Amino acid sequence: MGSIIGAMGCSNSVSDRKSERVIRAAILIQNWYRLTVARLEMKRRYSLSIFQSIEYAEEQDQLQLSNFFTFMLDHCTHPESVSHIFTSPSVSQVVGESLSLIEFEKKINVPDSYYGPRLSFPLTIKDANALLHAFRNEQLLHARYVLQLLSETRRVLKEMPNITHLSTSYTKEITVCGDLHGNLDDLLLIFYKNGLPSEQNRYVFNGDFVDRGQNSMEILIILFAFLLIYPNDLHLNRGNHEDYIMNLRYGFTKEVSKKYKDHGKQILGLLQDVFSWLPLATIIDSKVLILHGGISDSTDLDFLNKLERNKLKSLMRPPKSVRDGQDQAKERIPTTSKHIANQNVAGKTQHITSSGSTEPSGSNLPPEPTPKEWKQILDILWSDPRSQNGCTPNKCRGGGCYFGPDVTAKLFKKYNLKMLIRSHEFKPEGYEISHGGKVITIFSASNYYEEGSNRGAYIKLNPELIPRFVQYRVSKYTRRQNLRERVGTIESSALKSLRETIYAHRAELTSAFVKYDLNGTGKISVNDWAAAMESVLQLELPWRMLRSQLAQMNSDGEVDFMSCFYDLKIGQPVKEVQPALAETLCRYRKDLEIIFNIIDKDRSGLISLEEFRQTWKLFASHLGIDVHDEALDKLVLSIDYNKDGHIDFNEFLEAFHVVQRLEKKANS
Repeated sequence: MGSIIGAMGCSNSVSDRKSERVIRAAILIQNWYRLTVARLEMKRRYSLSIFQSIEYAEEQDQLQLSNFFTFMLDHCTHPESVSHIFTSPSVSQVVGESLSLIEFEKKINVPDSYYGPRLSFPLTIKDANALLHAFRNEQLLHARYVLQLLSETRRVLKEMPNITHLSTSYTKEITVCGDLHGNLDDLLLIFYKNGLPSEQNRYVFNGDFVDRGQNSMEILIILFAFLLIYPNDLHLNRGNHEDYIMNLRYGFTKEVSKKYKDHGKQILGLLQDVFSWLPLATIIDSKVLILHGGISDSTDLDFLNKLERNKLKSLMRPPKSVRDGQDQAKERIPTTSKHIANQNVAGKTQHITSSGSTEPSGSNLPPEPTPKEWKQILDILWSDPRSQNGCTPNKCRGGGCYFGPDVTAKLFKKYNLKMLIRSHEFKPEGYEISHGGKVITIFSASNYYEEGSNRGAYIKLNPELIPRFVQYRVSKYTRRQNLRERVGTIESSALKSLRETIYAHRAELTSAFVKYDLNGTGKISVNDWAAAMESVLQLELPWRMLRSQLAQMNSDGEVDFMSCFYDLKIGQPVKEVQPALAETLCRYRKDLEIIFNIIDKDRSGLISLEEFRQTWKLFASHLGIDVHDEALDKLVLSIDYNKDGHIDFNEFLEAFHVVQRLEKKANS
């Protein structure tokens, strides 16, 4: 009996030791997994911070570009080539204010070879389904139907108030969607999950339908079609990207010109007017305010409801009195190296008529908005919430303000509101709740920065006004990747964008580094390196965390600051180009592309060397950039690849992409 008990005791002891080892192993695996996930999450977050910081910096650059167009009007040999950018021609000059649907049919022929949807007005749900089917199969809607659709949309929008009032008592729920930014797959997925718009399924789309994505035109066509079919059940608010000057930089103008070569100018001209007639806000049950950006401490809903919203064709062109104030104070334009401005030159550009127009006197233009009208709409389309109380200028974007919980509470008390739903900001989960649950940000474009970077979301509001969030992600490739691969893709893309920004500011960064390198060793502390990076780039990034990805460190813990540039090269080196000129062209590549597209009236993709030379000289003069004529002439001659006196600008732009030639030693 004793031997049996002894054997049993031994057996239990062995079993206990095995169980203990298993538990220890499980704990080690669990800790390893948690550490790995935490590191991946850290990488994902700083990658998204890089994307967002660069995006906001570009929005600031847009203001600088707007100032340059004004400069061109005063100095360009052929000012008519850019005058249309700011004069906002009346639609009657482009497609005819009173052109009927029948006259469109007479003027624009649809060939028998066209197999896309053929619309008949008034539209029916059958027409909308035909559009959805066509766009799923990557078909284009013919230009005649596009112009007819836009003309009818403008007619309907003109009858709508600035602020739309809805009630949940009519239907059980109202769906609110945020930014789509040309991502057609997101819109199709929303309709698949939530149903098509109808009298029983009401929607509010909260602006930023266009730019960045590849299918902005298709999104507009679908939304406008449903608006015409259900004008009381589908509602559209204007976003800050429903602005024809913003569209020049962020892709929509280029998309329309590419898809509709023969009628692109007519479509864009009509869209200027359509965008200006989009309502500014929606209020549900007198309690929920829905607008694109946010509010300020001076937001006046009564004033917004009464102003003539169609006067604001672009918020990038402030009224003359505001521009004069900006020129004098420069309060809203950062004086960092990103925004080099020749104050003396810029001060000479304001040769504006009494109407505030850049058109010659006698032009028949609509009245210019007042500073108050411009400021009120700017604030609701561009502002962002912050946790700190008060209202301060939105320096990251260059327009609108940051508004705190106290600003929200004050507006709610004045108008007896309960909730503010806004969009305008990328959110990794597709939505975010702030200001103690009173402010909700909804963002409906999934994979916004990169495949797998974020979810999209929409809100369902019931009669109790309790929001229910529905998240999703359009997935073409993401499901094939594990978490590490998805985060790696996002991080790689973000760092590529950041390295290009670093190269474009090489001269200024080098000067900033040298100020900390008192002994001329080429090495500085991590703190000094991070301070120099932020002082020049002003991206508000975690530079100490990013150091290992961007620069090498020696055994003493000091940063070799020039290693930031060791592996960064121009993609297709252009011979005999000054390094400083190459960096400048890299930095302003997007601005130059916009200017080129304006000059290239026939959309041939080519401009003459003389046009390029004159445009660049004006641009450099406006920015205060000192480029020798000899260096510019060498550049001009070297980029005439075909030696025919013209530049293929797409090839030219490719020549100034920054690439990483070698793997960084810090990561090897």
